[in-house]
Amino acid sequence: MNEVLLVPIAFATSCLAATIGMGGGILLIALMPGLVPASVIFPLHAVTQLASNVSRAAFGWRNIDRSIIPPIIVGGIAGAWLGSEIYGALDMKWLPTVIGIFILLFIWAPLPSIPGRGKMPLMLLGFYQTGLGMLSGATGPLGAAVLIRRNSGRDWLVVNTAVLMSINHVLRLLAFAVIGFSFVAWWKLLLAMMVAGVGGSWVGTKLRGRLPQMDFQRIFRWVVTLLALRLIVMPVIF
Repeated sequence: MNEVLLVPIAFATSCLAATIGMGGGILLIALMPGLVPASVIFPLHAVTQLASNVSRAAFGWRNIDRSIIPPIIVGGIAGAWLGSEIYGALDMKWLPTVIGIFILLFIWAPLPSIPGRGKMPLMLLGFYQTGLGMLSGATGPLGAAVLIRRNSGRDWLVVNTAVLMSINHVLRLLAFAVIGFSFVAWWKLLLAMMVAGVGGSWVGTKLRGRLPQMDFQRIFRWVVTLLALRLIVMPVIF
């Protein structure tokens, strides 16, 4: 029954991401520990977020910037390989703690600066975002911090962050398949979460521009911080 809770959670977090451009993946990964086994958190998260991001990009396809795609793929392949090597060495007991620490870093630490507007910054973005994604699950704010230097328009940023994260999740899913994760065993939950993610993207797209983004982001930051602290202590308490 705990697993069923992930379906409405997937809808709500996808709606959030489609509305403000980021945050849905972080909130989802923060809520997953305790609802499913640690070993399936990242693969399930990647599939759900792939559906959410692909649908969000499709709903705003006119704003897709195709020039950013090739360099992100090149860097992402290298990042997926390195990240999968490190992921294979992790003790699953401490995975919630690792997730919590990364979430706090993404929420509060200054995001890394990648100067320039050419292909190299996008390759570096693909590399470290996909690599870190193998270890933390949600890295959306990193991509948004780089892409906003190219275009600060809200629709452009939301849609192309979705494109970036779609590439990220595809590469992570391939990496998880290579290291032996079986998606078939979880197909019912995956299907339900994917449908919920697409529905959330559609609703969030309709809501975009109607909500006060900055005030909402402040509340979101503190809520996610509390969830991250819970994850950090979870292996000790439970």
